[in-house]
Amino acid sequence: MAAARRTKILFMALVMLLACAVSSAAAGSVEEAFKKSFPQIPAEQISETPVKGIYEVLVGNQILYYAPESDCLIIGAMVTKDGKNLTEEKIEKVIAAKAKDLPLDSAIKIGRGPHRVIEITDLDCPYCRKASAFFSGRSDVTRYVFLYPLSYHKDAEAKVMYVLCAVDQGKAYEEAMKGKLDDMKFKPCKDARAEETLKNHREIVSRLGLSGTPFFLIGDEAVFGADIPRIESLLKSK
Repeated sequence: MAAARRTKILFMALVMLLACAVSSAAAGSVEEAFKKSFPQIPAEQISETPVKGIYEVLVGNQILYYAPESDCLIIGAMVTKDGKNLTEEKIEKVIAAKAKDLPLDSAIKIGRGPHRVIEITDLDCPYCRKASAFFSGRSDVTRYVFLYPLSYHKDAEAKVMYVLCAVDQGKAYEEAMKGKLDDMKFKPCKDARAEETLKNHREIVSRLGLSGTPFFLIGDEAVFGADIPRIESLLKSK
């Protein structure tokens, strides 16, 4: 997922689109000029960037750039000469800030280690399983798992319901991640409480603006995808 996001952002940077307002930016603050020229865009925050005269515009989990002098909106990635993607880094920080306040009481809690890991996963996602295998071998983490069955994994939701209906959800989760539910021979579960939990998990993912799995929050750092070297590095630094 992370590689796909980087590729997409770099492609956008190569084909940079410029959307310029018809009128020139009005006198006054940058915020006022932006709202006057682009009233249809619900900017949450406008701040300076390292490039003089270019301002960062936060819209949900999207970063746009605004040049008030020419009254242009720039859509694409801001990348430094050494390849540092400033746009991607800011998006990760925005999502990480949102993830810090998630209601952990609705998550599946696994482990009792000193390092907290928030995890959003799909039970049939191979990268999620790879990351889960990594975490299951560690005793230094406490995992808070939110389940997000992807629509193109036809059996994922049934497996999620099995896990949420289980007396020991952590054990059922590990069974699913090890492929022990792949034969689909378990008893289907329909439980109002489990259905409500799944609904809450989906709403949480929607609130974060995520569309894929896995996602991890380790400390204050967001990790997209099963980036095991980065995850190891973050755990060592804590």
